Amino acid sequence: MTAAIAGLGCTDVGKVYGQSASDFAAEAVRLAAADAGLTLNQIDGLLVTPGTQGRPTLSLQKQLGLRDLSLLSEVHALGASPAAMLSMAARAVESGAASAVACVFADAPLKPKGSARDAFGGGNRRIPAGFAGLHVANGAITPNVFYAMAARRHMETYGTTSEQLGAIAVGQRAWAGMNPDAQFTAPITLADHQASPMVADPFHLLDCCVVSNGGAAVIVTSAERARDLAQPAIHILASAQAHPGQVMARGSQFGLVTGAAQSGPEAMRRAGITPGDVDLLELYDSYTYTVLVTLEDYGFCAKGEGGDFVADGRLAPGGSLPCNTGGGQLSSYYLTAFTPIIEAVVQGRGHAGERQVADRDVIVVSGSGGVLEHHSTLVLSPNAPEGVVG
Repeated sequence: MTAAIAGLGCTDVGKVYGQSASDFAAEAVRLAAADAGLTLNQIDGLLVTPGTQGRPTLSLQKQLGLRDLSLLSEVHALGASPAAMLSMAARAVESGAASAVACVFADAPLKPKGSARDAFGGGNRRIPAGFAGLHVANGAITPNVFYAMAARRHMETYGTTSEQLGAIAVGQRAWAGMNPDAQFTAPITLADHQASPMVADPFHLLDCCVVSNGGAAVIVTSAERARDLAQPAIHILASAQAHPGQVMARGSQFGLVTGAAQSGPEAMRRAGITPGDVDLLELYDSYTYTVLVTLEDYGFCAKGEGGDFVADGRLAPGGSLPCNTGGGQLSSYYLTAFTPIIEAVVQGRGHAGERQVADRDVIVVSGSGGVLEHHSTLVLSPNAPEGVVG
């Protein structure tokens, strides 16, 4: 690919009240344009992905005062959407369909007197008639339950343990301790993980991502143009998606193999790399299990060996494979798959401060949507591909 990320905008994130999702989205786009050194009227493409509450829509164009757009669309593959949007934006830039595309996500699920359970469907819900309502009637309502089923199947099949999942949470909290934007920064131990409340067996509270209000956006333009803008360009080397269509179906590999097994290797093939070439991973981490199964499916370890692979702290600060270096969604903040994209850009630019990793030539980013139903992968680099002016 010959496109690059030239601008990054992120609002205040966390328990931030008084703004709608659309307000957060508009602010994020303005911040991203300013970060790139562009004015809003230089943006000719806008891609929006919705959140859960009061989501931004295509009317964001009017809120921002954007005129004469040549690309405007809503992309909705749940947690796989941000990486998919960046891929769409890159192809639009390469084809000449647009010259500067803003990709944005925002959400405002938290209310001053509400809870995370209220934000993600744990409140009053109409029960469907017939067999379709069975799982709801039995309390299987939020994603926690379905992801817990996936994790339990992985454990029963391969011997993966709660302590191994806990090693992921502990490592990411250590990274979050160096991130001034993280919601949770106090160090945790494996004992803390094991002692945290059970949410949905086998998930403890510290296996689950945080809930946040806020918005994020990036500006995608040509590598040549990005070279002359205000920030170091982060080049989009390759991308891929996968939508297996067999999740939780009889005879499927639910919990064992995900769309990452198709999306990750394909993106790396297109970039001309292997897992051994990757310096830095920024993975979608709705749960600790999501990180583990993605590592397996991307080929960083053999299927079923993810537990042993993560147990020695190799993903944590000082480890051999830095992963989710801002704390990820488990400790930092949840802006769907924009969380790993933001950290990839910050690290790629060399702007991560205390948590900056030394090697960042090849960065792999993932997004996962639904209950392992959709997957998207990006390969990014601060270095332009061979033969590309940037």
